[in-house]
Amino acid sequence: MKVENIALQEQNKVMQSYNHDNEFIHTYFDYENKESSYPERLAELSTRNFKRKQLAETVRSFMEPFGISQSAHEHLVELEEDAVTVIGGQQAGILTGPLYSVHKAISVILLAKKQRQHLGVPVVPVFWVAGEDHDINEINHVYTNTAGRVTKEQIQDKFVLKLMASDATYDQIEMKKYVETIFSKFGETAYTKPLLEEVLAAVDKENTFTGFFVRLMNGLFAEEGLLFIDSAYKPLRELESEYFQLLIQESETIAAAIVDKESMFDSEGYGRPFDAEGDASHLFYVHETGRMLLTRRDEYYVNESAGLRFTTEEMLEIAKESPFLLSNNVATRPLMQDLVFPVLAFVGGPGEITYWALLKEAFHQLEIKMPIIIPRLSITLVPRDTDKALKEKSLTFQDVISGEVTGAREEFIATLQNKQFEQAVIEAEKVLKKEYEKIGRTIDSDEQMMNDMLKKNLNFHKLQFNYLKAKSEEALLIKHEVALRKFSLIETNLYPNNGLQERSYTPYKYMNEYSPTLIKDLLDLPLEFDGTHKLIYF
Repeated sequence: MKVENIALQEQNKVMQSYNHDNEFIHTYFDYENKESSYPERLAELSTRNFKRKQLAETVRSFMEPFGISQSAHEHLVELEEDAVTVIGGQQAGILTGPLYSVHKAISVILLAKKQRQHLGVPVVPVFWVAGEDHDINEINHVYTNTAGRVTKEQIQDKFVLKLMASDATYDQIEMKKYVETIFSKFGETAYTKPLLEEVLAAVDKENTFTGFFVRLMNGLFAEEGLLFIDSAYKPLRELESEYFQLLIQESETIAAAIVDKESMFDSEGYGRPFDAEGDASHLFYVHETGRMLLTRRDEYYVNESAGLRFTTEEMLEIAKESPFLLSNNVATRPLMQDLVFPVLAFVGGPGEITYWALLKEAFHQLEIKMPIIIPRLSITLVPRDTDKALKEKSLTFQDVISGEVTGAREEFIATLQNKQFEQAVIEAEKVLKKEYEKIGRTIDSDEQMMNDMLKKNLNFHKLQFNYLKAKSEEALLIKHEVALRKFSLIETNLYPNNGLQERSYTPYKYMNEYSPTLIKDLLDLPLEFDGTHKLIYF
């Protein structure tokens, strides 16, 4: 494997400012993304209290069905004592979801290792699974790349209501068929059979999207001791009971803080990611018909479509006695995460960091600071055949993401054209047109039927010439299909759906091609958190 670091032009304005504007960071975050921030954050965490014993027991009980490696066991012991954490999270996608889920886990692990060495204290990597999310359509598919085409492969299963991913079950027979179909499109290698058997075994052992996701991820990162917790796990909700009460008590001030911050954010040209309202509770109630967002109205918490209506006292009672009936939204999840875990740093993608930018004052309302925010590593895997195609076509990765492959393909096709044939056809058309004009001059202008027939006859010949040219081009494309396919190979491998590879493909596509050791080998590379995009050649 070889690493190439390249600077991509940042499309996200928030990330441009986060990476280059200290004033922006001081306005919207508590810590700069630099080494000196870590001892500061560590000192702040040392003044706070965490339910460490209960937290470690909760994480352990969640992970036990999936298997706890020796490294994970050691991290749990450290978490119970005095460890701090580096944390990142993702929705529970099929076959781990897109590559960025794995890239985020790699980022969390590498940053935890680095800060353990730098600070001289235990720093534990944690992956927070967003199992309470209810948009199943975001996680029920993967993309495949066959014959130069990117295809969305969605599992054909029926999911009703606003079920959380941790409650949404799949049909094991249908999921097996689906997984086998996906693997069949990867192409057969020496690794296909063992990888497929491993995934099918996970399908058999689980029946929810979250369980399937965690079983695969836990297997991939067992040696690193990555800890997992599902935000929808009931024992975690019980641990969160006290913090739900706090969020309810501070609901109005948190909502106001977010509205004010978003207004500032919008005025500076960053948009309105929350589109926040002053009456938002930023909490869901887990109803029998699904997860329902609550709004504050006249001292009540309501969801009119579900007929829900609670007083503040009733909400506090729910938080105390039945916390599993409450669920965080995108605004309160970071707050809850920081109340539950001693978070040294949070690793996030561009979208997450945009949301976090609105939460500084919300954190302060709870008398805590935001953790250090670290953009996750952004990676593109470049297989040998794709690298070879790039070199043959004199293209760079920057060319690919700039949309220059189409132009290069057209230029290549232009060099293949049979100019003599084209010229001969053009000359034949000119000659034929002149001959028809000569015939036309022999027909009286009032002989409408003959004039119409002449025009119709000439148009027929034009169609035949066009057909001849089209067939010539078709024959040319078939003759040079192998060379032309390389343009599709480059585009679909490196920039599928006009986006980075990590947003489309499952890592199993590349483990099948490279080796099941792909994750381990990526973790062994010198990957720096320097804001560059990583091209990994293998």
